[in-house]
Amino acid sequence: MKRVAVVGGGVSGLTAAYRLRRLLGDACEIVVFEKTRTPGGKLRTVELAGVPYDVGAEAFLVRRPEMLALARELGIDVVNPTKARAKIHAGGTVTGLPPGTVMGVPSSAESVAGVLSEAGRRAVEAEASLPELRLPGGDVPLGPLLRSRFGDELVDRLVDPLLGGVYAGGADGLGLRATMPGLASAVAAGAGSLTAAAAAQLPANPSAAPVFGTVPGGLGTVIDRLTELSGAELRTGLPVCEIERHGAGWRLRIGAAPTAHAPADNTEDVDAVVLAVPAPSARRLLADPVPAASAAFGEVELASMAVVALALPPGTRLPEASGILIGQGERDASGMPYAAKAFTFSSRKWAHLSTGPVLVRGSVGRFGELGALQADDVELVRVVRADLARLTGVTEAPIETLVTRWGGGLPQYGPGHLERVERIEKAVAELPGLAVAGATLHGVGLPACVATAEAAAHRIAAHLTA
Repeated sequence: MKRVAVVGGGVSGLTAAYRLRRLLGDACEIVVFEKTRTPGGKLRTVELAGVPYDVGAEAFLVRRPEMLALARELGIDVVNPTKARAKIHAGGTVTGLPPGTVMGVPSSAESVAGVLSEAGRRAVEAEASLPELRLPGGDVPLGPLLRSRFGDELVDRLVDPLLGGVYAGGADGLGLRATMPGLASAVAAGAGSLTAAAAAQLPANPSAAPVFGTVPGGLGTVIDRLTELSGAELRTGLPVCEIERHGAGWRLRIGAAPTAHAPADNTEDVDAVVLAVPAPSARRLLADPVPAASAAFGEVELASMAVVALALPPGTRLPEASGILIGQGERDASGMPYAAKAFTFSSRKWAHLSTGPVLVRGSVGRFGELGALQADDVELVRVVRADLARLTGVTEAPIETLVTRWGGGLPQYGPGHLERVERIEKAVAELPGLAVAGATLHGVGLPACVATAEAAAHRIAAHLTA
């Protein structure tokens, strides 16, 4: 009987445990260690005013197959958003989020005309006539590239708000190949401009297939099914403080780090380990066995954010939109800035939430800016409600509120990120019975996390059956 330890009970760790069970059957004992009391990581479904509601990730891309395929394999229904469209507060006004862009990078000047000034529109129009774009071999800082081709307005008004919703960071701190690999590939394939590259990435019939999906009972359902079907022993509230080579396998030290006065005697010996933890934990755990990977994990910067969930009285009227993105530095008509970076009108966005309490979530927090995150929960609810009122006129008192903080929850895919990941995976590959997975590697979205978990499980299964 082989034993595998999975360190980290988020979607990456539990997907790895589930896939290991499918690959190895009953000839493997799987133990999942999760340092918090509740598994799920960035998937967290709560009951808000009697309704299951996601306060972590609330949707996933269905045009990338991994998460959708996993949900279907688990027997979980997936639903798509309503026809309500998102809006954006840019240039001091609220307008519809333009179609025909790739994360805000336009396929034509007309596609973003409603968001930009006439001068900004002309800058986009002129991009195709600039000298043909050629990218160097490594990653490219995204913000400087976009600003050099389109000017500042497109980045500030459109690209940054969209990136802020995914990474809690802006274009100036992120890398092109790490965040928009499709655009980089299109340029390499011959697109001589970014507008041409964006056009090449858009589906021929954008309205034919939905972009996003979710689970009606909340994405926590995925965690429950993975835990059940993996047959893994789930140990919560138990941090792994150290891993080390032990014979042909590995030894884990569980609980508080040992000291001279209190040596650790709570150890587990296993044949293989999957690390599916955030970058700071991976850096600490790999410091001795894989120092090169540890150093690379230590270079990854993190952003913090908070989700403020509001359950408003039934019948509260929301705008005819799925939500509103708010550009950095945007202000209302009186000149007062907004604390929130986005609102999701969940009762408009998802049909299964359209009855009962009216559900809204406000997102707060950008990379390098603590701002409102320093406030306590009561004050954070107050400022988010004030932003909602200024944006939409909605002033109804909530039936129930919940603040969920994600400290250091979003890795920043800055320039050089792909090289860091390559260093991590190359160093880890030199040690048999060790694999890594998670949002730090190849994407922060759920499909990318599932993909890293599947790869880690196959690596460990191949090692154990060799």
